[in-house]
Amino acid sequence: MSASRVAGAMALCACAALASAGDVAAQKTGPALNATERALVKSVDAHNADALALLIKVVNINSGTMNFRGVRQVADVLAAQLDSLGFKTRWVDGAGFHRAGHLVAEHPGAGPKILLIGHLDTVFEPDHPFQKFERLDDSTAKGPGVIDMKGGDVIIVYALRALRDAKALDRMNITIVFDGDEEESGSPIEAARAALVEAAKGATAALGFEDGAGDPKTAMTSRRGAGSWSLVSTGTPSHSGQIFTPEVGAGAVFESARVLNTFYTQLGHEQYLTFNPGVALGGTAVTLDSTGTVGNASGKDNVVAEQMKVTGDLRTISPAQFENAERAMKEIVSHPLPGTHSEITFETGYPPMAPTAGNAMLLEIYDKASRDVGSGGVTAVDPSHAGAADISFVANLVPMSIDALGLSGHDDHTDKETADLRMLPVKTKRAAVMLLRLTNGAAKAR
Repeated sequence: MSASRVAGAMALCACAALASAGDVAAQKTGPALNATERALVKSVDAHNADALALLIKVVNINSGTMNFRGVRQVADVLAAQLDSLGFKTRWVDGAGFHRAGHLVAEHPGAGPKILLIGHLDTVFEPDHPFQKFERLDDSTAKGPGVIDMKGGDVIIVYALRALRDAKALDRMNITIVFDGDEEESGSPIEAARAALVEAAKGATAALGFEDGAGDPKTAMTSRRGAGSWSLVSTGTPSHSGQIFTPEVGAGAVFESARVLNTFYTQLGHEQYLTFNPGVALGGTAVTLDSTGTVGNASGKDNVVAEQMKVTGDLRTISPAQFENAERAMKEIVSHPLPGTHSEITFETGYPPMAPTAGNAMLLEIYDKASRDVGSGGVTAVDPSHAGAADISFVANLVPMSIDALGLSGHDDHTDKETADLRMLPVKTKRAAVMLLRLTNGAAKAR
């Protein structure tokens, strides 16, 4: 694909407003739909009530990441659905990475291998008051995980059901991974994502069904990675009247402030690079727990601070940007104020999903599928607004990746998490047509 075509794919505008499910059903589908694709659309419409019932069922099962029993219950519900479609399902136990585990489903076929990615867990543990699906009106409902991402899981199931109904599933080569710890990853992360990485081997494309930016006219062809950093500064404790003297120097708090300010002035305007200091503690004595999120500090305003500890995250669009940022931040740290010393350490965490020509091609195919089923165009989300997700662990292993194909809505990770139920059949039709076209060689034909 030429550079101009990549740029064109990334700049496509969504030029048609999405209507309600009833309006969409009443529209004529695009002229490019063949007989099989029209059968997919018909099946999705016929089974939308069943899809909604499945969504309600899984939302009403608490599956906070640390509720291992609940995570497994959601997996069992989805496994039964996939078993009925001819998939072979298996449970990957999570004891080795201190989580419930993952559901893997496989459907071998003659077509190119396609990896579908979802997750079973939510951020809402059993002690959270937000526990049940609640209908707000005829087109919206709220509930824990309704868009992040049980709605996406249901879209996967009913897109595949439509393909089965249209007699198109038999030759398809599909592997699905529903992780059980996307919201709070297990440790070590290499073990927690081993099943996903293994499933990506030999895949032509990876499709993620997160809710993304919440706008049904968008999808994600890139995501920033999420790493972390820890800064420890030390100074010479002394009476405050001696601060700035050659014998005492600037103290730990001024030293950390120097480092943070220099990060901001030298690196704070680089596109797609962010480095947020989330916790900062300074004083005579400082403790910070192993998570870097809880700590204590003590000191007096007439004593020069001996210690300061800061933890933060680091988000980048590519491994190269992460390495360059790490190098620059270490260089800044290496020039301490008088009488002080600083050290900084990094952890990589979630890798980035870098923008590629293959990802842009997938967006073209998804955009075309959306237009052909009568739901308007789709454009790419600016990666500045795209957080880390499981697809990032495999994006460098497959030629093409795209995410945010799941159910649209707003306020995920809050007790106002709300789904636009009109988008359930729309997103399912798009996914089914896209999967069929990928299997039939749409990527090669473009």
